[in-house]
Amino acid sequence: MSEEFDAMLEESTKPIHTGEIVEGTVSDVNEERILMNVGHKFDGIVTKEEYSTDPEIDLTAVVKKDDKLDVKVLRIQDGFVYCSYRRINEEKANKRVEEAFENEEVITVRVEKITKGGLITEFEGAKIFVPASLVSDVYEKDLSGYLDQDIQIVVTEYNPHKRRVIGDRKRIIAAEKEERAKAVMEVLEVGSIVEGIVKSITSFGAFVDIGGVDGLLPISEMSWG
Repeated sequence: MSEEFDAMLEESTKPIHTGEIVEGTVSDVNEERILMNVGHKFDGIVTKEEYSTDPEIDLTAVVKKDDKLDVKVLRIQDGFVYCSYRRINEEKANKRVEEAFENEEVITVRVEKITKGGLITEFEGAKIFVPASLVSDVYEKDLSGYLDQDIQIVVTEYNPHKRRVIGDRKRIIAAEKEERAKAVMEVLEVGSIVEGIVKSITSFGAFVDIGGVDGLLPISEMSWG
């Protein structure tokens, strides 16, 4: 009987290795940490910082007792198995960004922060930087209007080892304008009357956007005077 009990105990407390992903069951949670049963003789613990990058998150609002979580083992120390929930999500997010980069996929990101150099965006948990020069096809001095907005980008550089992931919105805008211009050129005819927006004025006339196509309105065609 004792041997059977020892075997059952051994089976229920399998060795755990650093880097391993295990499923745990939440046994207790407070604002700073989550306590879990991870099938080891020591309890698993997930700190607030290892659950989310959000410093304001309330663990008691997002995790409940008996919830099951997949976590990554970081180390065994001081009678606890220290684990991370955040790192699994980050690895999944980085993999998703890598796929988007390789496939030149257009993805939608949320702008989280404005810096002097551009926009810091979030995509499924991963951070992507969009330089100011690649935010639009025209110069924009003030980027504050993009904060908390969803925008579409293409990942043009992916180097996780250097923590360098670059997104490009300018390319998408340029492609959209090219498509609109192509559509306009297919229906334009000599003698057509169209409405446009003046983009710039020179000494010899004005450049007018007529739906994605720049038209030149010579000064001699503006007036009799």
